[in-house]
Amino acid sequence: MTDEFILVVTDEEPVEGQRGWGSEVKKAIANTVQLPMSLLEQNMNRFLQLVGRLFQQVDQQIGTDSDMRLDEVELSIEISGKGEVKLVAGAEAKGAITLKFKRVER
Repeated sequence: MTDEFILVVTDEEPVEGQRGWGSEVKKAIANTVQLPMSLLEQNMNRFLQLVGRLFQQVDQQIGTDSDMRLDEVELSIEISGKGEVKLVAGAEAKGAITLKFKRVER
């Protein structure tokens, strides 16, 4: 079976050069990487498992006797040129993906 691929545009890398009369030119070139979907799926699944475990622990710490509960979680992630799924902390990153998890009543 042939693996499917997804194109990922990675961080821009500055490229320096010269143009007439020795003036410097700086421009940014974005790199495009072709990632196997199987790698991205594997890394995303692992990330989601870890996040799920983390919030199960939050529920356990709060306990069933409390009036409080975690109802919604919003996380921002980035996908690297190597297929890594990374949690974005602090300021929003360019190209970040927002995942929003909302508790469903059963």
